[in-house]
Amino acid sequence: MKQMTHAPLRESNKNWSNTSQQGRTVPDELVPSRYALRVGEIEVLVISDGVLTPPAESMATNADPAARAAWLDDRFLSRDAFDWALNEVVVRSGDQTILLDSGLGMEYPDFPRAGQLGLRLKNAGIDLGSVTDVVLTHMHFDHVGGLLVDGVKEQLRPDLRIHVAAAEVKFWAAPDFSRTGMPPVLADLARSAAKRFLDEYRNQLLPFEEDGEVAPGVVVTRTGGHTPGHSVVRLESNGDRLMFAGDAIFPVSFDHPEWHNGFEHDPEEATRVRLRLMRELSETGSWLVATHMPFPSIGRVAVAGDLYRWVPTWWDY
Repeated sequence: MKQMTHAPLRESNKNWSNTSQQGRTVPDELVPSRYALRVGEIEVLVISDGVLTPPAESMATNADPAARAAWLDDRFLSRDAFDWALNEVVVRSGDQTILLDSGLGMEYPDFPRAGQLGLRLKNAGIDLGSVTDVVLTHMHFDHVGGLLVDGVKEQLRPDLRIHVAAAEVKFWAAPDFSRTGMPPVLADLARSAAKRFLDEYRNQLLPFEEDGEVAPGVVVTRTGGHTPGHSVVRLESNGDRLMFAGDAIFPVSFDHPEWHNGFEHDPEEATRVRLRLMRELSETGSWLVATHMPFPSIGRVAVAGDLYRWVPTWWDY
């Protein structure tokens, strides 16, 4: 199988080459917040929207508390709340610039360390007006919120295409939170963000049933599970592959795929989905990027007995 190169983009790309110098990160950003790679001829930029800090129990609502505490202790993580990465991706294929999810936005004071996507796109030299397509893995508030920030819609192209599963649009017309572990305040946030998003962007939606080609080598496919219309995006070019898995796979999924995430609307189906995706990733050697894997969230999945293990990329800089 051909190995995918993942060196930073070179001078052939005026916007993404040397972005740390062009963008001039603000003084208080002391760590990297973007990482560039190629999938064949497709250009990819992983961008951190910041960090969420949810209750630790939300990552494993059906786990034995002692087992969950032991998993956290082994990784020197807090038993109460832990830092949860929030990653988005910008893709360039042909003449299209595609944003995969849009982050948290600025309306949620309980998560002051997230909602950085707009700033970090600017620092990377990416103008919102250059985005031709948005793909939403699903419509939770930490995936649509960046498009709800004041002034953002006015910067977007009037012919912007927003790709989302038809099942997701239907679900958020009357969402059911009965099987999630979401606190009422977060359920209310999710409900209001999805409603506002649909109100503001309905005319730009391009709903698909099961899958759709967004650009050459860029295909979005509905998986269900996390939400009824949850989807993943697969990139393929010149034999190289990458999957953006949204909220199908979490850090704990490799050790305990059976543990339910508190934001899953169908936890049993979500477990089946992540096992199926991890099997695919291990068989194809595809790179994986997922919303809540530690930044830059680029790695591969390998078989480990009856489970799978995460093999993060060696940074290239």
